[in-house]
Amino acid sequence: EQVSVVFQDSRLLPWRRVLDNVLLGLDGKDAEQKGREALAEVGLKGRERAWPSELSGGEAQRAALARSLVREPELLLADEPFGALDALTRIKMHALLRELWKRHQPSVLLVTHDVDEAIVLADRVLVLDSGRISLDLAVERDAATRGEYRERLLAALGVTEGVG
Repeated sequence: EQVSVVFQDSRLLPWRRVLDNVLLGLDGKDAEQKGREALAEVGLKGRERAWPSELSGGEAQRAALARSLVREPELLLADEPFGALDALTRIKMHALLRELWKRHQPSVLLVTHDVDEAIVLADRVLVLDSGRISLDLAVERDAATRGEYRERLLAALGVTEGVG
């Protein structure tokens, strides 16, 4: 059973090039090829020799995602992986994560404080209150019901419409 983690900060080692960051801890004759394929899959083909400081925030998160996926995990833990990104980059990363999930099929445990992000990415949302589950909501992919899910989640968080 394999577990990989993606954090809010990409956690790339600044003294290693992007491909070397993706390959960290991997060995074997096909490791480099798998690393290159993972980078291509997240849209970073041609950036293998770049230093982390040369990447944008979105590119760094894509490299971190490649580092996790190259290990072919059964479980991907994603702790606020898009929290530090601007709105447009977040939307692009949501689409990329959905596409990668379809291709690789790991179970994903996503931690987020963004209600809309939870609804867009999850098929099940748990709201925790003082360490206990206060809401367990199955989310369907039907865009027409997203507003209903949003209202239920906001209500569970004690937020009423018209605030803000």
